[in-house]
Amino acid sequence: MSMLDRYNRKINYLRISVTDRCNLRCTYCMPADGVSLLSHNEVLSFEEIIVVVKEAVRLGIDKIRITGGEPLVRKGISSLVKMIAEVQGVRDLAMTTNGILLEKFAEDLADAGLQRVNVSLDTMSPQRFYEITRGGNISDVLKGIEAAKKAGLSPVKINCVVNNTPDEEDARAVAEYCHKNGLDIRYIHMMDLNAGKFSVVEGGDGGNCKTCNRLRLTANGKIMPCLFSDKEIDVRSLGAENAIKKAIEQKPECGSVNNDHHFYNIGG
Repeated sequence: MSMLDRYNRKINYLRISVTDRCNLRCTYCMPADGVSLLSHNEVLSFEEIIVVVKEAVRLGIDKIRITGGEPLVRKGISSLVKMIAEVQGVRDLAMTTNGILLEKFAEDLADAGLQRVNVSLDTMSPQRFYEITRGGNISDVLKGIEAAKKAGLSPVKINCVVNNTPDEEDARAVAEYCHKNGLDIRYIHMMDLNAGKFSVVEGGDGGNCKTCNRLRLTANGKIMPCLFSDKEIDVRSLGAENAIKKAIEQKPECGSVNNDHHFYNIGG
């Protein structure tokens, strides 16, 4: 079975934000003084997530990415990965992480059925990394990347945020590191949800509205048909099947603006 939206795009990709919490405070993602976090009962349980996954797969989803916040701060994350991996029809199961806890979890994630990871890395300078993330230690990320490679979570892809161009000094250093270590790199241009500022990911397929094949499930149970749209459909009130179908119906031809959300609580 396959799902087509009004613009004949085949929708087969679901991004699942499992938490709005993060162990970093990146300048382009979060305000310096932190954010108002969801309460425990607002966040979908693993069982609720799996209900959505099974229904999504039945309707045509075969690619799933786990995001956050930072997904590795969600307690029991390896168990959720295993639950998703065991859903028949999931062909591609990946995760986007900041890498801080990846050294600890890489082997367990691979054993649970995770196939690959994308790791955020915007600079190779320890000081710049500390500044961008407001306190992060780049050595934790580098150890996490090595652990992911060792665990077979390949290909390991690096997400590098750039202000304007991949020719920037930080981005060039990250590219050199990737080249030396057999890593794929994707350049993500700085985005602004409220201003509707976005562009196609260089080295990836995100940001291209004409071929967009994705839906998003937020940590508090909303299906979003587009990152750059305020539209959201509640799975708890409508049920997974109806919410997914309604999201497909409401998927816009092109992104515009999103005034109701932030990257930390959608998963990017």
